[in-house]
Amino acid sequence: MMNRLVTNTGVLWLLLLTLTGSDLAYGQRLTKKKQKDAATVRSDQFRPEEEGLVVEGMKFMVRGEPERALAVFGQLVEKAPEDAAGYYLLATALNKLERTQEAIDAAQKAYQRDKSNLFYGKFLAENLSRQKNYKEAAVIYEELLLKDPSNIQNNIELAAVYVFTDQFDKAIDTYNRLEKNIGVTEEVVRQKQQLYLRQNKLEKAIEESQKLIASEPGESYYYIELAELYIANELLDKAIPALQDALKINPDEAQAHVLLADIYRRQGDLTKCNTELQIVFKNPNLDVTPKIRVLSGFLTMLKTPQDRSDAMELAKLLIHTHPSESKPYVLYADLLTQTNQREKARDAYAIAARLDGSIYEIWGALLQLDGELNAIDSLLVHSELALEVFPNQGMLWYSNGMANLAKRNFKQAVSALEESKRLIGDNPSMVQFINAQLGDAYNGVGDHEKSDEFYELVLKENPDNDHVLNNYSYFLSLRKEKLDKALKMSSQLVKRNPDNATYLDTHAWVLYVRKDYRQAKDFLEKALADQQNISATIVEHYGDVLSRLGEHGKALEQWKKAKEMGQLSELIDKKIASGTLHEQ
Repeated sequence: MMNRLVTNTGVLWLLLLTLTGSDLAYGQRLTKKKQKDAATVRSDQFRPEEEGLVVEGMKFMVRGEPERALAVFGQLVEKAPEDAAGYYLLATALNKLERTQEAIDAAQKAYQRDKSNLFYGKFLAENLSRQKNYKEAAVIYEELLLKDPSNIQNNIELAAVYVFTDQFDKAIDTYNRLEKNIGVTEEVVRQKQQLYLRQNKLEKAIEESQKLIASEPGESYYYIELAELYIANELLDKAIPALQDALKINPDEAQAHVLLADIYRRQGDLTKCNTELQIVFKNPNLDVTPKIRVLSGFLTMLKTPQDRSDAMELAKLLIHTHPSESKPYVLYADLLTQTNQREKARDAYAIAARLDGSIYEIWGALLQLDGELNAIDSLLVHSELALEVFPNQGMLWYSNGMANLAKRNFKQAVSALEESKRLIGDNPSMVQFINAQLGDAYNGVGDHEKSDEFYELVLKENPDNDHVLNNYSYFLSLRKEKLDKALKMSSQLVKRNPDNATYLDTHAWVLYVRKDYRQAKDFLEKALADQQNISATIVEHYGDVLSRLGEHGKALEQWKKAKEMGQLSELIDKKIASGTLHEQ
């Protein structure tokens, strides 16, 4: 071998650190002596022209031109085939070009030429691991640890390799060896616990938690972690003392109160559960999520009115503690719904939706209550707000269409219902509802052909659809078209619903338009017998029939009564003023 000059170690050390971020992180963990070892070509040294190749190749790597660097480093290993550093540099360029196997081959040559350089060995092992060549990676890591048994990163990497190959006992042995060198640490304990649990060795996992507690007996959270391990394995009675120990250290440890509340809930002791929850819910520093989880479980156990009252107070307390969170309002609304306080529940859902509009279920519950309460203005506003967030949800378009239909915004109703049908087209039962409403909406805009088309679609699938039988026959009678068809449908309707005042009125009006006033009177009198469901329209219709039958005095009485009941129209006023029938 020819004499060689010592390379510029400062240049080469900079090179090694700037090639990869992981290399830098590793370098920072080394002692100063090991940094020098990693940075120095220990066996052979480069000649000046070879050092020039190093600097040139490094320049291309820093510029992000690994292809050009590869060519330079290739020349380097040709000129100095026994130098490990050249092969390492070659491997880094191959790595950047994702020529993985070639990179591994070059890294192996670097390590073989200088096994005293732990940096080369680590580089090779990491590349082998990335290729899932865990067996060879384990061999390299084991060799490295023979030289430096206290190296934290290499121990962790070797344990991970063993885990990947399901060699859990070897992984545990590796962690144990590391613990002998560095002492008990949270990270190692948790890794060992997971391995013991995967082997169904619960007692061993518990021992690890107890060892962590023994290492720092004043750390309350270690007791909580032990309790969580007990709880996860249904050892609730053992979890309680661990949590009580945590609270002795820190009485304000909210998580301990949460877990105790959960345990008492599972054991059916709602009094103790409620006590713990009161402590927890008053603490604004604890995240709302675990509180919600525990309270949700608490709600499933409610049996008595007092239980529900306690739950309601807890929900209110949660709202007071976390006023900007939507979840407490949702739980409160759920409780209000269960106790049939629908208006308050609707208002609570509305607040929840305002705080977090990204949860579809909140909008669904809100719109359902709007519908049940017949709060049409609210239904319209809330459906429009919901559609801003969920424009592809067909049920929201349906709610919006229904609201617009009720508000007699027929054009908007048609648009919303058509969009709803497009989005819910794969739900046959829902399509029937939409088609029925589209029949109403198209009638409202005066498109009778489309209206009839949608009604026919519904009746084809369900000939006994009461909504369509009623509206279709009534609208035909108003148009004085297809009166035979209208009579057939209204007759079918009252046969199925002989005591429904609205349907009886529809049938009576079909008879009225057909000039069968005597039968119309009979059906209207049946409708009027239902005192709870009498409407001003039914009363006015009865007056019209009486007028046609010559009973003008009685007709006037009915028209006046309809007026008192709120019937507001130009026709009713004309009828009362003249005492005679007026029709459009």
